[in-house]
Amino acid sequence: MSTLRDCPDLGLPHLHRGKVRDLFDAGDDRLLMVASDRLSAFDVVMDEPVPDKGRVLTAMSVHWFEALEGIIGNHLVSTDLADLPEGARRNDLAGRVMLCRRAEMLPIECIVRGYVAGSAWKEYRRDGTIHGMAVPAGLVEADRLPEPIFTPSTKADVGDHDENISFDRAVEIVGGDLAEQAREVSLKMFAEASARAEAAGFLLADTKFELGLVTDDAGNKVMVVADEVLTPDSSRFWAVEDWTPGATPHGFDKQPVRDFLETLDWGKTPPPPALPDSVISATADRYRAAYERICGRSLDEWPGA
Repeated sequence: MSTLRDCPDLGLPHLHRGKVRDLFDAGDDRLLMVASDRLSAFDVVMDEPVPDKGRVLTAMSVHWFEALEGIIGNHLVSTDLADLPEGARRNDLAGRVMLCRRAEMLPIECIVRGYVAGSAWKEYRRDGTIHGMAVPAGLVEADRLPEPIFTPSTKADVGDHDENISFDRAVEIVGGDLAEQAREVSLKMFAEASARAEAAGFLLADTKFELGLVTDDAGNKVMVVADEVLTPDSSRFWAVEDWTPGATPHGFDKQPVRDFLETLDWGKTPPPPALPDSVISATADRYRAAYERICGRSLDEWPGA
């Protein structure tokens, strides 16, 4: 296992530090994304890193970029250290980096839901709707929806929460053509990913896609999927054997951290409480299992092991 909480100085312009990733200007209209082992819960970044989490996020994203190429292109150029600017060719970054084409990102989150879970379940229980849309009555938590639905949200500023919006509002934000294309491609990606996940014994409850526009060789703007895709940080995966409508299935993400924090008298604001080693280890195991079981590959064979 390897651990990286804070990205070192790479001698490149540092554009952004997110909860998990650092973004650098790599020149030639390219960006360098570095996935750390930072983990956030309730919008607060924990002090303790989760070993190999950044490697899992990168490996899973690359797997799904490849799997979805028949539906949509992506922004990935390379994950090879040899292709990076000289200052970034560090062994401690192996398996954590993506050299990407710079994309003009859509200012909406493209969320697709196949099951009633998370914020969708909270809204449904309260109002009988999901993102304000009518859905069948009598659903219970974790029920499968009649068909997957596109439920966009805004992209919040740092410290704020994303806001669920209607499709009509998405049209107002990005325009009708882009909104229609985003919905269509998001639903197609969800369908393909769901089929592949079920073949591996998993259900894809919901996921968030990041879409953007890049300029192709002919000078045309084309839509691509970018950032991360179908990872435990952006998606809710359930093992088929754990799924029973009416109950919360076992998830392959940071649920051990959430469960521990819910036992504390903590206001869910910084500074975060300390995480026990057992909680960190359980979370690391879930991330590794998500990659290895869903993608069918060993993390030990991914760079940086």
